[in-house]
Amino acid sequence: MSSQQITITKNTSALKGKTIFITGGSRGIGRAIALKCALDGANIVIAAKSAEPHPKLSGTIYSVAKEIEAAGGVPLPLQVDVREEAQVSAALAQAADTFGGIDAVINNAGAINLTTVENTPVRRYDLMMNVNSRAVYLTTHLSIPYLKKTKGHILSLSPPLNLDPRWLGPFVPYALSKFGMTILSLGLAEELRAAGITVCTLWPRTLVATAAIEFAIGDREMLDQSRKPMVMADAAYEVLISENASLNGRQLIDETLLRERGLKDFSHYAYNPTKADQLAVDLFLET
Repeated sequence: MSSQQITITKNTSALKGKTIFITGGSRGIGRAIALKCALDGANIVIAAKSAEPHPKLSGTIYSVAKEIEAAGGVPLPLQVDVREEAQVSAALAQAADTFGGIDAVINNAGAINLTTVENTPVRRYDLMMNVNSRAVYLTTHLSIPYLKKTKGHILSLSPPLNLDPRWLGPFVPYALSKFGMTILSLGLAEELRAAGITVCTLWPRTLVATAAIEFAIGDREMLDQSRKPMVMADAAYEVLISENASLNGRQLIDETLLRERGLKDFSHYAYNPTKADQLAVDLFLET
């Protein structure tokens, strides 16, 4: 079973013609969100570094563009390093020029290293801060003029704030970088409220079967304790179709939001259906 397999159902066409700008959209959760929105006929900007195939990780901006097209969406694959201001600025401008505007920015690109301060080299800390906190600031800062025109959405994939020492002690460098995204989002929700832009965060209730689980922080056995990326894609879709800034400022959990929208059965999200009752709760969340 591959973590790249995605099963999606038809949407409501609420995003037809809308332009969704997704960082890190060539793999994992970003790819799943892209394909979910594509079913509505949305324009999907895949802003990611992966233009060439990776020996271990499947998916490039071009392969996902083909999947988006097949699903009914309109893709725009752009090779972008979210740490580079000129590249992000150029990508946003090209997206707006191509599609006539930008309706949502999804800050999905991320870097993870679950180590203590003593065991985290400064270069690794800098990478996490630059790809997580700084990139969200940079992308959001540059996207605000476009989103003001559409009263759009800014969605960042970061956890609800939790200062419990049991979460901070083992890997505070990573926690700093992710909580920075959340604090920025909370502030932006207030700053941009009058402009009609909805800003919120989204985090999975359980582990999600991505390359980070399989190669970076876990192993294939942890995949059996995970849900498929589509649980986050379905939750992100609910965010994007929400109106009247109803979710502004919220620190959302995928399962909680989906239950609010009427979903009761989550068994189809299990990566391994035979172990759907053995899912592991994700980082920063209480059991």
